[in-house]
Amino acid sequence: MIKLKNVIFKYDKTEVLKDISFEVKEKEKIVLLGINGSGKSTLLKIINGLTFPQKGEYFYKNEKITPKKLKNKDFVRKFRKEVVLLFQNPDTMIFNPTVYDEIAFGLRQLGIEEIDEKVKYWAEKLGIEQYLDCPPFELSGGEKQKVCLASLLVLEPEVLLLDEPTSNLDPRTTGWLIDFLYELDLTTIITTHNLSLALELGDRGLVISEDHQLIYDGNLEEFIKDIDKLKEANLVHIHRHRHGNIQHKHYHLHDF
Repeated sequence: MIKLKNVIFKYDKTEVLKDISFEVKEKEKIVLLGINGSGKSTLLKIINGLTFPQKGEYFYKNEKITPKKLKNKDFVRKFRKEVVLLFQNPDTMIFNPTVYDEIAFGLRQLGIEEIDEKVKYWAEKLGIEQYLDCPPFELSGGEKQKVCLASLLVLEPEVLLLDEPTSNLDPRTTGWLIDFLYELDLTTIITTHNLSLALELGDRGLVISEDHQLIYDGNLEEFIKDIDKLKEANLVHIHRHRHGNIQHKHYHLHDF
C-alpha cells in the first residue's frame, strides 16, 4: 500500500532522513519510534504528500507521489480523502468558527454529500456532540484533539497518520485514545518516543536513530528487549536513583 525507497530529505544542508526504505501493507498498525528531532514528523509529512524527498521515491497504491501528481485534480481529491494526518498540536489544525464547521470542512472541500449525517455520527463516536455549536478554540487540549480526529475520520480514510498523538493528553484521555485507535479498521502509522505506550499502539516498529537512519523494522516486543538497539536509538536513559537506602544506576526506557 505504501512504499518508500531510498528516501533522503534535507533542510538546507542538514539531512533529516537518510536513505529510508520500507513498505506498509493495508491495515497494518505501525509505530514509528525515535527521539525528538530524529525525522519522524518529516517522514509523516512525506507520506501525507505535504513535502517531498530530494532523493528517493514514495509510492501510494503503486502511484509515485510527486508535486506534479498532486496537481492532478482527480488524483489529489482521492489521495487527500484516503491519506490523512493528525498533527501533534491540534491548535495548528483548528481554524473554523464552530466544532461542526471544523468537522465538516474537509467534506465540503471535497464535495462529499450527507455532511450533516456524517458530522453528527463522528461527533457522537468521539464524544464531542455537545460541542458542535461551540468555538473549538475554547475547548480543552483533549477535546481539541478529538475534534481534529473527527475532522479526519469523517472523510473515511484508508491511512491515518498520527504525530505524537498522546503528547498533550492526560492519562484518562490517553487511555481512551489507545482503545479508540485499536478498534479502527484501517492502516495506522503513529509516531512516539514513549516506549511504554508503543506496544499499545501497534505490533510492528520502525525505528529511526539519532543520525536519521532506519535502524530497525520488525516486532516491537523484540526491539524493546534489545538494549543495544535501544541505546543506538537513544530510547533508553541512565540516571542515579534509590531503592530504599541503596543508590545505583541502570538503564530505563524512555517514557517521558
